[in-house]
Amino acid sequence: MKHVVVIIDGAAGLPLPERGGRTSLEAAATPNLDALAGSGRLGLARTVPPGMEPGSACACMSVLGYDPTVYYRGRSPIEAHSMGVPVNEGEVTFRCNLVTVANGKMADYSAGHIVTDEARELIIALDKELGGDGVSFYPGVSYRHLCKLRGHEETLQAVCTPPHDIPGQPVAEYLPRGVGSDFLKDLMHRSEAVLAVQPVNERRRARDEAPATTIWLFWGSGRVPEMPPFRERYGLRAALTSGVDLLRGLGGMMGMDILEIAGVSDGPDNDYAAQAAGAIDALADHDLVVIHIEAPDEAAHAGSIDGKINAIERIDREVIGRLRDFRENGLRLLVMPDHPTPLASRTHTLEPVPFLLWGTGFAANGAASYSEVAAGATGLFIDPGYSIMSQLMEVTD
Repeated sequence: MKHVVVIIDGAAGLPLPERGGRTSLEAAATPNLDALAGSGRLGLARTVPPGMEPGSACACMSVLGYDPTVYYRGRSPIEAHSMGVPVNEGEVTFRCNLVTVANGKMADYSAGHIVTDEARELIIALDKELGGDGVSFYPGVSYRHLCKLRGHEETLQAVCTPPHDIPGQPVAEYLPRGVGSDFLKDLMHRSEAVLAVQPVNERRRARDEAPATTIWLFWGSGRVPEMPPFRERYGLRAALTSGVDLLRGLGGMMGMDILEIAGVSDGPDNDYAAQAAGAIDALADHDLVVIHIEAPDEAAHAGSIDGKINAIERIDREVIGRLRDFRENGLRLLVMPDHPTPLASRTHTLEPVPFLLWGTGFAANGAASYSEVAAGATGLFIDPGYSIMSQLMEVTD
């Protein structure tokens, strides 16, 4: 028996007045998902426990079958794991975004979705100019990077706001505050002078692209608890494909093999077909493969209705369509977002998300399409969300 988990990051949301009151999932043309919903089991799942932050780290941990209340201690050290950056006693890590601030407002939380090669140049320059004395910068993917501090554990008490939560807002109101915040604000302020003179930003301005004007520090954390290997916990050899360090870090901490598939990215340029084909190939020597696709979430953070709908439609056509045709040794499929990312707020929210269990052993429960409304109408609700992995493994019709 083979298993595939497809995480369509941030695909759930709220009704859109611009689309006649339909959500992005309802507005998108998804014939493959709708067909699977008609012959599979559809419902809602609460992936984020009450009181916890509705981010992908916590939510994806649930989707992958681990209780966030036990294992979640912060996002940045998970990304550090993916990047091969050790976090030792007395050290803390912060997500370090390259952002664009213009006229005192958050103009772009991703510095125009800066490409990885350009971002790497900037992070290396920041580490050269601001690193040392317990401060280190590490390049990641696109705008997402890491800052590690040694001897500054008080910074974990600072209250920090993710930049994608404040599009177009005055940044002065959302800078780190409280105990430990002064050190973080000082680093952010000093980064501005370093970035202002970098050739990368000069080239971006010449191309009329958003320059990276400052770093933004948030999602701070110390070390995270060790997680029992997925194979030990569920008895299956697993692999994962994703274009973001967070999911690659989570998979690595769970002992999953991380697939290197050319063309996999975090945005609309993702090669969906290659990602699906690579995942299917990996089923030859794995029992379960996780396909994580970031594009719907990125489009929602950018406020792009068309971008989010297009990403969902391409996932349906190029990923779900291929999985429908896979029959070797049977297949069980779980498809779900990790959390909603409504276009109106452009940030993550706590609402339950629609899930679809399909394949060998799963009987239909009356749905005709894949959406938030259709899932709610079935009356099937899974809480806590991390138990959904067990349902994928042990079918009880």
